This record gives sequence, C-alpha cells and structure tokens, in this order.
Amino acid sequence: MIPLFLLTSLLLSGFFSQIDKCHAVFPIKEATIKDIHSAFNQNKLTSKQLVEFYLEQIKCLNPILKGVIEVNPDAIHEAIKADEERKAKKGSVWMSKLHGIPILLKDNIATKDKLNTTAGSLALLRSVVPRDAGVAKKLREAGAIILGKASMTEWAAFRSEGIPNGWNARAGQGKNPYVLSVDPCGSSSGSAISVAANLATATLGTETDGSILCPSSFNSVVGIKPTVGLTSRAGVIPISPRQDTVGTVSDAVYVLDAIVGYDSRDTEATKRASKYIPHDGYAQFLKSDGLKGKRLGIVRNPFYNFDDDKLLTSAFEHHLQTLRQAGAILVDNLEISHIETILDSSVSGEDTALNTEFKMSLNAYLKELVASPVQSLADVIAFNKKFSDEEKIKEFGQDTFLAAEATNGIGKAEKKAVKNLSKLSKNGFVKLMKKNKLHALVAGGPDISRVLAIGGFPGINVPAVYTNTGVPIGMSFGGLKGSEPSLIEIAYAFEQATKIRKPPTFL
Repeated sequence: MIPLFLLTSLLLSGFFSQIDKCHAVFPIKEATIKDIHSAFNQNKLTSKQLVEFYLEQIKCLNPILKGVIEVNPDAIHEAIKADEERKAKKGSVWMSKLHGIPILLKDNIATKDKLNTTAGSLALLRSVVPRDAGVAKKLREAGAIILGKASMTEWAAFRSEGIPNGWNARAGQGKNPYVLSVDPCGSSSGSAISVAANLATATLGTETDGSILCPSSFNSVVGIKPTVGLTSRAGVIPISPRQDTVGTVSDAVYVLDAIVGYDSRDTEATKRASKYIPHDGYAQFLKSDGLKGKRLGIVRNPFYNFDDDKLLTSAFEHHLQTLRQAGAILVDNLEISHIETILDSSVSGEDTALNTEFKMSLNAYLKELVASPVQSLADVIAFNKKFSDEEKIKEFGQDTFLAAEATNGIGKAEKKAVKNLSKLSKNGFVKLMKKNKLHALVAGGPDISRVLAIGGFPGINVPAVYTNTGVPIGMSFGGLKGSEPSLIEIAYAFEQATKIRKPPTFL
C-alpha cells in the first residue's frame, strides 16, 4: 500500500506537471475583457480559440480544483457563431463588451440548454427548467458564451451549518487555487476559484449573506454584490427574496452592465431598484482618480481585528494610507450600533427569517420546473435520507433544511424577525453612513458582508494582501442602496493604486 503522504505527493506532482502543460496552451492568462476584445479586433484571437483555451485549462486543472461542475457541450459552437457575427459586423459599434466572451454561471442559475441547474445537489440532477434565468437571458442577448456551470457550496450553504465551504455532492470539494488546503469560502466558491485559476474570463455568483464577497476575498479576485433587485433573481434557486442578489466575479463592471435591469419575472424588486441604474452604465465609473473627495468610514471593531497578525495589521494600515494619498477623506474609529447583534444571525432574527423565506421560495421554484425528481423541500430532505452516502448526510447533516421545513409561512415570529433586521440596519449602518456623510464603509476582509446583507446593500471586494502562508484577503467597500457608481470609483481607484493581485500559486 502506498503511504497516504506519498500518494498525496504523487498526485500533486502530477498536478503541477499539468499546470506547466497548461501554461503552454495559449498565451492569454490573466487577460481582461478589454484585452480580449483588443485581440479580437487585431485578429490575434477568436472566440473559438478562447473557448478551446479555457476548456483545456478546465481539463488540466479542474480535476484538483473542482471549480467547474459542468461544461456546456455547445460552447465551441456558440464561439464559432460569435466569430461569424463579429466578422460580418466588423467595424460596427453595436457589439457588446461581452460579445464572444466565455462566462461560467453558478450552478443555481438556470439555463435552458444542455446544462443542468442543481445547486450542486444530486436531488436536482436532470431536472428541466422552464426558461433561462433573467441574468442568463441578458448575457445571451449581450453575445456572451455560456461556458458552463461553476461549482458551489451545495444549496448555497443552506442545507446545513456542517457543510464545508466549496463542497457539493456532484463535484466534491472545491479547492482554493492559492493554497489548496485553505477554505475557498462560499457559497459562490466555484465562481471565484474558476476566474482566479483562469478557467473562464468571468463568472456569475449569487449572494444572500457573504457568498460573493467572501470567496472573492479568499481567492484574490474582484467581486461585486449588487443592491438587491438591481439584477433579476428570476430562475435562480432561491434562499430569500429579501436578501438574494446575483453578482459578478472578475471583470465585474462590464458583466454588471449586461445583467442589471427590470425583469417582469422579478417585477417588484427589479422595478424598485431600476431607478439606481445610471443612463450610460457602470463602466463610465472606472476612474483611476475615483478616490478623490470620497468620504470613507473605518469601523475598527470588529473589521480590523486580525488576532495580532502583524503582517495583516501593517498591510491594511498601509492601504488606509494609500486611500488618503489618493485623495480620500477617512473618518476613523466609527462604531455601528448593535454590531454584535447584527453579526449573530441567531440573535438578530436573520436565521428565523431566512428559514421561512427559503422553504416558501424553494417550493415555489420547484413547482415551476418542467420536470424534477423533487417537488418540495420535504422531497429534497427525503431524497437526502435515501441517498445519504452520496450526499454525506452522516458527515454534514441537513439541520438547516429540517429547521426550514418546520416553519409554516410568515407568522408573528417571522414578521418580528424581519422588522428587527430592518431596525438594526436603519439604526446601525444607515445611520452611520448618513450621519457621517460617507460614500462607503471600508473593511479589511469580507466580514462586512452581514451588515450589507440584512439591508440589501451593495459591496465590492478587491484583492488587498497575502498572508505569510500565501492566503489572499481582500478589502471590502460597502455602501447604501444604489451606491454602485461611487463604490466602483472607489474600488477601481484602489485597485489601480495597489495592483495587489497575482496569479494563483497552488501551494
């Protein structure tokens, strides 16, 4: 028998030889959408070549990283079509920034094609969706190529508190491409892993509470969690219509421009948020001097507590100084009222509200499917029991599912919970932002996500630092509803001033 440590060594040795092989496939690693379109226009690259490059990357790296759950068998055909369209319309200004660009969608975003939409669960394998999700439809209209589905924490980490970030029954355990043994964070883990490791140009993720900002932080990529309602949630396997939002990871602003807007299948939220969308889109706010005059709030406790880690403390203090030098006005040593309660989901009422909202929303989603092995949350729970070995029920459980199934609609407890969350948000984050006339709150790491989640507020993560062991940690910028223009200016200017991101090391 081969000793376990030797087996691991042999596997990783093969993995690194695969990485070297992949490096020779095509010279376009770390390319941005702007770079790719420049190559298109100069006839140095075709969409077909680009898709073939990413498919080879996936073939080489995904057996270890498991960032991609499924590849679109029609991706090359779609790329050829995009090349033909570009050739026919050469010189035309009509072409979208996403035309011919391969994008992965998180596996809870429905696509009406040959791909599955399962939230990583075997229970939804071979289910048939009625139509593309609203955001998938917009991507196709912009000419993007749906490359496949990104892996994710199963059921967006809502099955159980015991499920590891990045794990699902269909693909297994997703790996952080910087340090393979480190938490990739969730639940849009595969979306972040994939763009970090150059398995796609860009990806879509979803966030209810931290699921874009956290994996973006831990995988050293830019991630945008939009204002709730700015992007449609129609056709997305849900948790909570009050908190769910679809966002983007890497080259985030161009993708955001393509997916925002009204959707008749998500009428109330998208109509309410559409007033925030600027007339000429979001790319206009990619300004290198975007920090000038911006008032940025700093809440030291708890968003700069690094357990006496001198490297992190020093790095983030340096970043704060960079913000000042770039023209920002830092309002330091602020406090968010009742922050301890906000960060404890069992005390704030968030758990109570989400459990009820999840059962109602999921049951409604399942009823809309054309075909499905399961028709309700109760069916999913029963499926997991029946296939407990495959779904690792003994190891990870399904306690959150059981708690959600025990709910019975919006009652007094749920109304009280939602009211309390609104009160905490209004008297905490909103009051702080308005009182100090802030454009954004700045935090070291992704822990600001819960503050943003309970109020439906937007946030952006930007790569910021690497620990002594090579683990990435990002800088988070959060603002009030509709503040994406300011957040983009701030985040982009910070990114350009620091240029921290480096390719993954696969340690």
